[in-house]
Amino acid sequence: MDVLLSFLIIISAGLILSEVFKKFHLPYVVALILAGIIIGPYGLGVIEGNGTLEFLGSIGLIFLMFMAGLDVRVSDLSRLRKQVSIFGIFNGAMPFVVGFAIAIYFGYGLMTAVLLGIIFISSSVAVVIPFLESIGLAQSRLGDTIIAATVAEDGLSLILLSIVLQTVNPTTGLPLPLFYLLFFFALLVLRYAIPRLEEALFPKKKRRGDFFEAELRFIFVVLLATVVFFDLIGIHPIVAGFFIGLILSETIRSKVMRDKLHALSYGLFIPVFFIIIGIETDVGVFFTVANSVLLASAIVVGSVVSKLISGYVGGRLCGFNPYESKFMAASTVPQLSTTLAVAFVGFEFELLDHSMITALVVLSIVTTFLGPMLMSRTMDKRRFTFEDRTG
Repeated sequence: MDVLLSFLIIISAGLILSEVFKKFHLPYVVALILAGIIIGPYGLGVIEGNGTLEFLGSIGLIFLMFMAGLDVRVSDLSRLRKQVSIFGIFNGAMPFVVGFAIAIYFGYGLMTAVLLGIIFISSSVAVVIPFLESIGLAQSRLGDTIIAATVAEDGLSLILLSIVLQTVNPTTGLPLPLFYLLFFFALLVLRYAIPRLEEALFPKKKRRGDFFEAELRFIFVVLLATVVFFDLIGIHPIVAGFFIGLILSETIRSKVMRDKLHALSYGLFIPVFFIIIGIETDVGVFFTVANSVLLASAIVVGSVVSKLISGYVGGRLCGFNPYESKFMAASTVPQLSTTLAVAFVGFEFELLDHSMITALVVLSIVTTFLGPMLMSRTMDKRRFTFEDRTG
């Protein structure tokens, strides 16, 4: 009964409190995090952290990263690899150094500093894509480059996270270069095998009636089975979930199926993860721990400024004009899904303390607001060069 009660409280808080906060025009994810803070042990104390919550949060986290990978157009990553490489180098290196330096300045250890630098690399496709679609730039050369670069940076941050975790808690006796070579080889095998396995189980001539429901179960089994397999060999579930999403992004072409996956993931699993992030956020550290406010301020300012400067330079080096480069820089400011996912894992491995995790939650909340605002202010379609994907 306690398990059911905990689950009921979480989904009820997500449903009711998020709707209340949305009336104040708060982004949905921010509303979910605030709902978790309110009902959590550092708020009203309605619910305490337990094994059930950890399990639900892990499932939500896997689906969050799976959907992030599923929404990616792999063909764009390949077609725009030169621009993505140039932009990613500048927009990743400078934020990494800034994040690393901030952690060292505030007295954190080497691994924590590296982890904060990795978090600074990431951006948020979940914030950027809807905005680009709303202004008609999602299908342009500019929009494609922004999306591809954001995905590449998120993928890089997840790979670096995996390396950090292998350093802190080794799970393989293989040299790391060989270990990751085998990991990517396994991904290539899965990319080849999964469509053929699906066709063998569900031949086109027999796809009648309940086909979509059967395919949905197939996708869930593939996701969980591969995540469990990679977890056993030492690849963290969020890394595996993201790359399985990338593989299936080329396989799942049915809009009906994508809509069902989106509904299940964002309707249940993912909101639970964001609420649990709120439950584990101790806002009281701002009043009880020295320098917590200063740490949060440094992280927010350091991330935003480093993203804006490096994003602008990267945009110019990719051949975009000053107006487009400013827009590209602003598009890298939001830090949401991957940031919180990596932070959640860092907290799980005791690499981040309550002050740091709270500062990162603040970073996600602030940049989720600030990113679209900056993109709106820097947007000038009259000075943008529109080219379609084939251009």
